[in-house]
Amino acid sequence: MFKTGLEGLLRPEDSILVLIDHQPYQFANLNSHEPTMIINNVIGLAKAAKVFKVPTILTTVVEERGGYLIKGLQDVFPEQKPIDRTFVNTWEDPKVTDIVKKSGRKQLVLAALYTEICLAMPAIQALGEGYEVFIVTDASGGASVEAHDMAVRRMVQAGAVPITWLATMSEWQRDWARDTAAGVTEIILEHGGAGAVATAWEFQLLNSRRKEAGS
Repeated sequence: MFKTGLEGLLRPEDSILVLIDHQPYQFANLNSHEPTMIINNVIGLAKAAKVFKVPTILTTVVEERGGYLIKGLQDVFPEQKPIDRTFVNTWEDPKVTDIVKKSGRKQLVLAALYTEICLAMPAIQALGEGYEVFIVTDASGGASVEAHDMAVRRMVQAGAVPITWLATMSEWQRDWARDTAAGVTEIILEHGGAGAVATAWEFQLLNSRRKEAGS
């Protein structure tokens, strides 16, 4: 059942992020989205998790054939070796689930390639185990638009909450007075698309006014 009120929103202290199979082989058959958009979004999501100190698990499937995690994502957590699996369903691998359970956190945030397989399977299983599951739809993608859409519908029917990466970061921030605001702004400048252009212009205008005031 979906929660409402403040309890229905993400909280960084209760969240844990699992990023699944953002590897070259998976991107080769990604047809639901423009691949560069997924790359931008999942890296932005990972950076947000780092700013808010949300524990993040990186995982790959059969790395020797599917390839290493994409460099931009690995660079966010350079010290972390992704958990390599043979399980198609991440939630069946105790190397992953043991970390989640040990954290004690119940807001499970997931993004994966592909939506219809590597996102849907763990999302549905984790829901059955009592987790609040948030699926980051624009940091995930499927083999086709239909595959992605049907998978999201299926997960929502099971109780998952669909969300975008910017919405995830915004719910973690919640208040611009929080000391994570500078980090969030930096992420927007790097990954926020048109929002980055507007933010950069705002900063330029602010700096210009400061210079004028100081002259």
